[in-house]
Amino acid sequence: MSAEITPDLLLRAYAAGLFPMAESAGSAELHWVDPQRRGILPLDGFHVSRSLRREIRRGGFEIRADGDFAAVVAGCADRAETWINDRIFALYRDLHRLGHAHSLEMWESGRLVGGTYGVVLGRAFFAESMFSRRRSASKIVLAFLVERLRAGGFTLLDTQFPTPHLASLGGIEISRAEYRARLTDALADTADFGPPGEQPLDQPSCGASISSP
Repeated sequence: MSAEITPDLLLRAYAAGLFPMAESAGSAELHWVDPQRRGILPLDGFHVSRSLRREIRRGGFEIRADGDFAAVVAGCADRAETWINDRIFALYRDLHRLGHAHSLEMWESGRLVGGTYGVVLGRAFFAESMFSRRRSASKIVLAFLVERLRAGGFTLLDTQFPTPHLASLGGIEISRAEYRARLTDALADTADFGPPGEQPLDQPSCGASISSP
């Protein structure tokens, strides 16, 4: 990938169905990825299990949007093997400053215990990665993310690659052609990441609060 990559080039790549990855945290190079089979999570198909319902209703946590974007990216990179190198980190911080990248976070007792981040274009949210420092944190964050996207008018939640974990939550696999058709539709209008949306259950959870930037 060219050393001249910019946030604008990165946004144009997302609009074309591509996203960047590094071979490892220590790699200096990035490469474009365009999977033949794409993972997405239909916003009307997220599966909230009984155990996850109990976790959310138990509460005792706070969900924040863009509270500490850099810390979320760092949390996602804090693993034995990662595709998030220094260039990835810098590029997504630039996108965040430009309003095209956002994080959703779970906090307990003043500590960041889980989160996810992604890129926004039109009505598409391109989820990049997530992390969890306590049981079910990433699932809880994802549940709140889905409701936020639904409330904001989003139509596409791109998860890049299909995984058994995402499949258990309602994620599906589609062809490259179908993905690009959905992407084209999502880019034809705008959405708003700002609204916190409703609680991801039929009734508000006790002890859980939502903060927006």
